[in-house]
Amino acid sequence: MKGSYYTLALIFAALLAIQLIYYIVSKLQSDKDYSAIGYRIKTWWGMFFIFCLATLFNSVVSLLSLMLLTFFALKEYFSMIKTRKADRRLFLWAYLSIPVQFYWIYIGWYGMFIVFIPIYVFLFLPLPRLINKGTVGFLRSVSSTQWGLMLMVFGLSHLAYFQFATPEYGAGLVLYLVVLTQLNDVAHYLASIYFGKRKVVPTANPHLTWEGFASAFVMTTAASYLIYPYLTPLDSTFALIFGMLISLSGFFGSLTVSVLKRDLLIADDDKFDALKQSYLSRVDSLTYTSPIFFHALRYFVDFM
Repeated sequence: MKGSYYTLALIFAALLAIQLIYYIVSKLQSDKDYSAIGYRIKTWWGMFFIFCLATLFNSVVSLLSLMLLTFFALKEYFSMIKTRKADRRLFLWAYLSIPVQFYWIYIGWYGMFIVFIPIYVFLFLPLPRLINKGTVGFLRSVSSTQWGLMLMVFGLSHLAYFQFATPEYGAGLVLYLVVLTQLNDVAHYLASIYFGKRKVVPTANPHLTWEGFASAFVMTTAASYLIYPYLTPLDSTFALIFGMLISLSGFFGSLTVSVLKRDLLIADDDKFDALKQSYLSRVDSLTYTSPIFFHALRYFVDFM
């Protein structure tokens, strides 16, 4: 327990230092847009709070906190979709799947956890849309709802399963994943601001550049090698491999959600700008890094 307190104290001190640096730099360089980093820092404080709950109390408190996170992320995703009255019951079923998904985590039923949303929800989700609701817009409403469930609920719910899959190392692995994912996003953003030239998807996200990707890839891999002895039971080889894997999957997660938001909000720039401050914009990379890191660990190591 003393080691956990020491880790929490270090994280708290690091966050305070980052918050101070952000405040000073944003004041000195007011011509540059650091707002995305500010939103990320708020997310880090939220994640730190969840980590404190899991460490100081128990994993169930952390489970409930992460369940709320998935709810708000899914809610904001639905706010982007152009819906009809017939879709309301569909969304209700989607929300009801969240506590069920987290119940499988709570009882440790990995088999149902891994197939519930991709298979059972996928097969039965169309039912409320089919019954007496007609066929107009059926494919768009059902497929967009399933996409939201896969990203915001299925993907993010893996964060909660770490502590049930491996109680001894779970909290440290979640912290390792979140730190590297957020570092990858910030490094990519800063590198793109200062020397990024070749944009990946200029129509969806002007801050995603190939220079930023390369810089973030190197920095995230190096950071993984530096922090793995303190947070994980991994060896140096796996630390390098997982650092690269998290960087790549985080990039594709951010890229996918950026394109997804732009596609759903074409001709609605005001709403698109407002969503930059949303839960969805802060956890976009985690929707990819969480399941990929989780299943890579289950495949390669024996403590999961």
